[in-house]
Amino acid sequence: MIQKIVLSLLLFSAFFKVNAFANQQALSIDRMIPENFELAYPNEQNLQPRKSDFAVINYALMSNQAGERWAVVTVRNLASGWRMLDQKHLLALTANGERINPIDVEQHFKAGETLSLTINFGEHKFPILSIYSRADSYK
Repeated sequence: MIQKIVLSLLLFSAFFKVNAFANQQALSIDRMIPENFELAYPNEQNLQPRKSDFAVINYALMSNQAGERWAVVTVRNLASGWRMLDQKHLLALTANGERINPIDVEQHFKAGETLSLTINFGEHKFPILSIYSRADSYK
């Protein structure tokens, strides 16, 4: 009888831990920041996205309790030919002023094509405030 109680408690405990872990891993959409929200962090290292014909049209920021930062980013190829987007073409600005590249992005675009991509920016303490490319007006 005691073994059944102990086994039941262990199973309940394991289920609770798995459920809590799953809740930490689930992404939720962060509060949207208005486009006219001006940010003026110093860029002493002069970090810039690689020059390209890619423009960020819009984005939705996501995170979880574990500190993962993700975004659904809509990107347009402004070129008249196909291009390949990689992680060096985009930068994210975090709430502590750090600029970070996404992790491992590789997507082919046809001329003038617009695509929405789910992009991982890794784990960071501070949330992402904006995402931009070199073709965008924000530098």
